[in-house]
Amino acid sequence: MVKRVRGTQDILPQDSYSWQKIEEVARRFFALYGYQEIRTPILEEASLFNRSLGEATEIVQKQMFKVEHAQDHLVLRPEGTASVIRAYLENNLDKQKAINKLYYFGPMFRAERPQKGRLRQFHHLGIEVIGSLSPQLDIEVISLADRLLRELGISDYQICLNSLGCPKDKSKLSKFQTRLQPPGL
Repeated sequence: MVKRVRGTQDILPQDSYSWQKIEEVARRFFALYGYQEIRTPILEEASLFNRSLGEATEIVQKQMFKVEHAQDHLVLRPEGTASVIRAYLENNLDKQKAINKLYYFGPMFRAERPQKGRLRQFHHLGIEVIGSLSPQLDIEVISLADRLLRELGISDYQICLNSLGCPKDKSKLSKFQTRLQPPGL
């Protein structure tokens, strides 16, 4: 008998309701904050993640599911942000609105050997705000996440904030990170 691939899971009928409930609550909160759904392909060009995440990152080097066929170098998407930005640019969404508030649901994939509590195919929801540098939007995203988790009955968490500092500090950090990259990148 053929069994499911290790690191994947079946969502059985008795569990589907919970998944639908999470999506329903998330959609309601996202709409309340003015976010619109975007759906991107599961299959993307490998170069999209090589460029956006960096060739030297662990995700790119070890964790991406690669699909090579003839001249195509494709991957099963390991995360959502790069695909959303690609779709935003490719479809000229910046010409439609100054600020785009987008959300997505969907399966993501990591090729690593599954460890306890980790899956090769996992489901992710996320939001992206494109077109503004306002720190007010950072506050909005954090507030939305907090309210969503509480509405879903999740209470055993902490919100921890970090900062790269002022623009001068960010510039120093960027120069430092550039020096740390291996030659040829």
